[in-house]
Amino acid sequence: MRRQTATGGINPAGSGRIARLDPHSLPVSFEAHDTRADGNVRHIEMHREHIVLRRAVHGMQMAINVRVRDFLGVAIRDRGETQMLVLMHRDPSLSVPLCEIDDPEAINDTWQSWSDLFALPQLIEFKRQPTQRRRRRNAVAKRRPRFLARRRAGQMPSEPVIHRGEFEIIARD
Repeated sequence: MRRQTATGGINPAGSGRIARLDPHSLPVSFEAHDTRADGNVRHIEMHREHIVLRRAVHGMQMAINVRVRDFLGVAIRDRGETQMLVLMHRDPSLSVPLCEIDDPEAINDTWQSWSDLFALPQLIEFKRQPTQRRRRRNAVAKRRPRFLARRRAGQMPSEPVIHRGEFEIIARD
């Protein structure tokens, strides 16, 4: 286990609040709430160039190293009375909570400093409606290879052609 520093902003396990992290005190280690992890806690190590997410799921330890440039931006989430800054990733399970602030004026300054530090855009997170499930391809198409499915099937003539009274079907020169 690594040694935790005083500026790490460590929360006790089960704490619902996120400590206010200082963007200029990197590298920093802290814990965040994770519903999928064992004990509902994941450990986050934040550096200027990358972020390491450590958690255990069903007893399996994992560490995910994510580059800062892979994040979409620094987003602000409205949580009723408070607002929360989150480092947004395309995969919601890789998003990192940065801080939760009650003061709307202080959140703007903090939002700007995190955005400048990581050179990421400032985002406002909206609650999105779930997208409709994509239609699958036709079930019949799975029965034939694709190149055969593109071909037109041959058609049988209505009356078969019968050759009678001929000596040879194949002509030879």
